[in-house]
Amino acid sequence: MSDHADASFALTEDGAGSDAARAVAHAPSDFVFTFSYETYADAVRRGMMRPPDRILSSLMRSREVRRLLVADPFRRLPRVAASPLLDRDVRFPADDRIAYLRPSRLLREDPVDLDGVAAQYARYDRLLGRAAARRGLQEPHLLTTNPLVAGFAPADWASGTTFFARDDWLSSPARQSYWPAYREAYRRIGESGRSVAAVSAEIIDRIAPTGPAMVVPNGVEPDEWLGLLPAAPAWFAEIPGPRAVYVGTLDSRLDVPGIADLATRRPELQVVLLGPCPDPGYVASLERFPNVHIHPSVARAELVATLRNAELCLLAHRRTPLTEAMSPLKVYEYLAAGVPVVSIDLPPVRDIDDRVLLVDSVGDFADVVDDALDLGPAREELRIDFIAANSWSARHEMVFALARA
Repeated sequence: MSDHADASFALTEDGAGSDAARAVAHAPSDFVFTFSYETYADAVRRGMMRPPDRILSSLMRSREVRRLLVADPFRRLPRVAASPLLDRDVRFPADDRIAYLRPSRLLREDPVDLDGVAAQYARYDRLLGRAAARRGLQEPHLLTTNPLVAGFAPADWASGTTFFARDDWLSSPARQSYWPAYREAYRRIGESGRSVAAVSAEIIDRIAPTGPAMVVPNGVEPDEWLGLLPAAPAWFAEIPGPRAVYVGTLDSRLDVPGIADLATRRPELQVVLLGPCPDPGYVASLERFPNVHIHPSVARAELVATLRNAELCLLAHRRTPLTEAMSPLKVYEYLAAGVPVVSIDLPPVRDIDDRVLLVDSVGDFADVVDDALDLGPAREELRIDFIAANSWSARHEMVFALARA
């Protein structure tokens, strides 16, 4: 582990970090928050469940935030003009304390050349600064989940800039055309002294910040996971046990050959793949297995009910630079549900909990299924303790303290 990662853990654990957080407890600050590539309406429609959505929810209700400006990423001017009609099902809770900005431009996508990226995000920065001034924000802290904002926006109007990295954008296959821009953004972030909070030490290592850095893994929302055991959804109840559930987008992260091996070697185990499937052809080879069930995304309450009634959960990723840098949200939610987990051995997954069984590859899952099933549901007091120790609110206060520092 690098010096950057060591420093980040020190910030989360030593007394100085706690003292710093307490010192600002009675001095609310102004914040500007920017999404990465999704809008506020996108976040609401998916249930405010991804890490940036959760951060925003915490900012909105935190007593340490005096005033808040929330900014969408750029959208084409016609789309922004039509927002009152297209987004009429989503209402932003604007008031005297919280404001909302929808930046617009003529371009549909970001340019890929560095000069074009720099020009676009200099303009985005000017829009942020003017909106913050109009709303009367005083020395606001810029907290962004967009690497291009963090790297290319001057933010001279802000008291400081903090980048929250939920993924390693530089290893995302879906955004490969922007890798040169992300590489330059990482370089600029690292040299600028701007603070970085990331979901894994691997991401901090790749950015190599010279300023303050902190590892802030993903977490859970206690209100979703506490309470009596809900009934299983009807579609899930019809699947005989034991059921092993994987939650997430069914894309290149999922080890399809590994799932096929598991289904072949353990025919009595029902494997449930639950999530959106942008390319059905990617998982088409699994349709021949009677014990593999592919189900589309469900709403949050139904997801919670599904997991709490499962016998086993899976982190069935391929080993790639992207997955090696992830803090898999699904593992925290699996454990909040009280279900044992089988996972490939990735650095961000180690030491989360003893109920996560780690193996080298998804092809080894079949060898440890019995050991995992023997663990059974977690005792309720242990499940509640895990939820409390890994709540989003506790995670986010660390991020806010880093931004203020």
